Amino acid sequence: MAAAGGEAAAVAAAAEEEEKRLPEGDPESGGDSEDEGDSESSGDGEDEEKENEAEIQRLEEQLSINAFDYNCHLDLIKLLRQEGELVKLRRARQKMSELFPLTEEIWLDWLKDEIKMASESSEREKVYELFERAVKDYICPEIWLEYAQYSIGGIGQEGGIEKVRSIFERALTAVGLHVTKGTALWEAYREFENAILETAQPAPGSVPSPEQQQMLCSQLEKIHTLFRRQLGIPLLDMENSYAEYEEWSEDPIPETIIKNYKKALQQLEKCKPYEEALLGAETPKLAEYQAYIDFEMKAGDPARIQLIYERALAENCLVPDLWARYNQYLDRQLKVKELVLSAHDRAVRNCPWTVGLWIRYLLAMERHRVDHGIISEMFEKALNAGFIQATDYVEIWQAYLDYLRRRVDFTQDSSKELEELRSAFARAVEYLKQEVEERFSESGDPSCTIMQNWARVEARLCNNMQKARELWDNIMTKGNAKYANMWLEYYNLERAHGDTQHCRKALHRAVQCTSDYPEHVCEVLLTLERIEGTLEDWDAAVQKTENRLARVNEQRAKAAEKEAALAKQEEEKAEQRKQARAEKKASKKAKKNRIGDKRKADDDDEGEWGQEEEEQPSKRHKGDGDGVLPEEDMEVETGLFGRSGPEKPDCPANQKEKASTSRKDIPKVLHDSSKDNVTVFVSNLSYNMADPEVKLKELFESCGEVAEIRPVFSNKGIFRGYCYVEFKEEKSALQALGLDRKVVEGRPMFVSPCVDKNKNPDFKVFRYSTTLEKHKLFISGLPFSCTKEELEDVCKAHGNVKDIRLVTNRAGKPKGLAYVEYENEAQASQAVLKMDGLTVKEHVIKVAISNPPLRKLPDKPEAGRASQFAVPRQVYGARGKGRTQLSMMPRALQRQSNPVAKAENGMVQNSPATSSEPPEEPKKMSNADFAKMLLKK
Repeated sequence: MAAAGGEAAAVAAAAEEEEKRLPEGDPESGGDSEDEGDSESSGDGEDEEKENEAEIQRLEEQLSINAFDYNCHLDLIKLLRQEGELVKLRRARQKMSELFPLTEEIWLDWLKDEIKMASESSEREKVYELFERAVKDYICPEIWLEYAQYSIGGIGQEGGIEKVRSIFERALTAVGLHVTKGTALWEAYREFENAILETAQPAPGSVPSPEQQQMLCSQLEKIHTLFRRQLGIPLLDMENSYAEYEEWSEDPIPETIIKNYKKALQQLEKCKPYEEALLGAETPKLAEYQAYIDFEMKAGDPARIQLIYERALAENCLVPDLWARYNQYLDRQLKVKELVLSAHDRAVRNCPWTVGLWIRYLLAMERHRVDHGIISEMFEKALNAGFIQATDYVEIWQAYLDYLRRRVDFTQDSSKELEELRSAFARAVEYLKQEVEERFSESGDPSCTIMQNWARVEARLCNNMQKARELWDNIMTKGNAKYANMWLEYYNLERAHGDTQHCRKALHRAVQCTSDYPEHVCEVLLTLERIEGTLEDWDAAVQKTENRLARVNEQRAKAAEKEAALAKQEEEKAEQRKQARAEKKASKKAKKNRIGDKRKADDDDEGEWGQEEEEQPSKRHKGDGDGVLPEEDMEVETGLFGRSGPEKPDCPANQKEKASTSRKDIPKVLHDSSKDNVTVFVSNLSYNMADPEVKLKELFESCGEVAEIRPVFSNKGIFRGYCYVEFKEEKSALQALGLDRKVVEGRPMFVSPCVDKNKNPDFKVFRYSTTLEKHKLFISGLPFSCTKEELEDVCKAHGNVKDIRLVTNRAGKPKGLAYVEYENEAQASQAVLKMDGLTVKEHVIKVAISNPPLRKLPDKPEAGRASQFAVPRQVYGARGKGRTQLSMMPRALQRQSNPVAKAENGMVQNSPATSSEPPEEPKKMSNADFAKMLLKK
């Protein structure tokens, strides 16, 4: 055995020495270079070295500001390894491992670097310690295999072989069930035992002693056992392992082993579809892992369930829900202290921003009776984790206070635990008021739930109603006195643990202060006096409630009147806007038919301007002569040459009118509502789009076969910027919705389902989420010239950017806003910390987690908003305020013209009541009248 150990130690030492050798470059690779090339490369190397040193210093300063910057840690480690700064590199890795679980790649790089530098036995022990830390972060077959192979180099030491076997057994327990990677570990273990068997063989021609014979039999049994254990587990390439066992074993394989092997093969066939799905899926494979987990949960093998969860978490370590489900399984099923607490610890280190994981960790520590000091220390870490919502801090405080409350023995009047609980309550209230409110501009606890719980503890468990009343008085001063439910909560506490006098006092204050449901509070007060009050108490309560309800009803009546007036005002304004649009449309038609009127003779006896051309431009007019003339012929006759002038077919105006005749006779675009399911409505297109049918057909053919494209044109034949696109199949229409907001000729194209808004007036299509999205950022203050690519260059330094959306107006012009979607919450949180306040093209941007405010419902428009949008259209005309509001037309003509002409000249439009009446004769004005008119202005 000693000889065997010595030979194995010699082999292991040689292997270890080989591992220590750093890769060296080819000595001939640069031997023939010229001096100039050497000097240039030397200069470039010095510049690069200086740049790296500056970057290392910058990264270290950044980490001193924000130690939780994951990407900054990675960049620093990469640079230090590149520069060969081994001491700094070791320190940087150490700091990162204290804050985050390290990935498999980071651990393997670290371990290989340390193995190369470890020569003495003391240094080997440090490497062992490093391996122990590595295997606790994630269950990784590669790290366990590296650990076992490294331990073989120490078999020459005392107890070396047993230590190697111990590491191999732990590795098999952790990852031996891994369907795709477990085989490598089993084979490595067998190779190790076979190597020991070879060294134990007696010399050729010699007879083995009884001790040697016994050792040989024992070693053979170890290898037999390994084969049999492996063949009972569903692993890839099981058939090869079985064939190898048949070839190696001198005896036939027992029937029980064959039976277990066939059973494992059947189980492997069930697992194969899930393994193949994982191999074919793209990272992070969350859906595939979840299906695999569900399969194993139904099978019910705890070891396999744990392994598939660990495999999923190794690739989805930043998914809080996956950690939560895994920890819940461990808490409820396995209940092994070391395993449960380790999983909870890794969960909060991977997703420190998720308050639910911290709460579960505190509960697990309490459940497994961890020392109070350790639990308190963990709670302090949670407070510094950087939650992204104010309510998260309320939840973690409440969980810790619940824990402290469960520690108190309330049968004693006073105890250390009770004082600690009261001190924690006071600290929680102060923390939310100062720390949280300063950061989020809100405490996260508007209803003062922590103070309410404190008051309940004092009243029910400590019999201290005086303290409870003080707390409730403080609660009411924080804006809660107007809510009936708050007063009733306090009243119920007084009813249960106080006295009638304080109950009556609380209800009288509630009647006076409540504004949401005063009737409810009044009813409770009358009920109290009906049961316990005197006649004087009853009279006082009735009088107070009647007075209060009378005031409330009066206020409600006034509010209803005001609301009705606003609604009526809004209806009137809507009618005015409608009338103004109709008048403007009529004015435009009249103006079109007055081409050439400015050069008519003063003695033209045709009457007021535009009277002849009041009809629709698309209609044909009857002339005074022989037949019916088209519109363009009439305009020539009343043009520059008067009615007797000859027709000029080559006139540019005539050519322009003729060019549009092909569009003028286009019938109105009709839509068959029965085909809504295969039709999409496309809008916000450019009016100048040439051949919209051809252009849009090329665009939408990628979604499926297009049946018809129906663009909408005006009476002049001008494209109006919207159309209907009808497909052959419904799935094509659904796919076409994905083109919504696609930029077409400089404008975002809107694609929406085809819905009859007369039947569905409230139908709205908005493709983006209007709720909190923790993995998405909202950026404001961007320069209008900032492009999507430039913004991506800024954002991708803090994580993997999935999508960027620059917010534009309907014309496609940027608004200085953007939404940036990251892969997970962690990257988004880091980006907020690093990018908020950043300067981009001399603009300071603001960055926050995307949480759009609730949209106001349009059924009750505010008066301010109505005046904001309605008044300018009446005061300044349809185009808003121009350079001047002065009319260039003589006032006498203004008074004679119809109201439509007044609107065109920018004057105030008449109300609908007056606009429908015929124009009155202008009243002659004296000099005094003119003076009064000017003074009024």
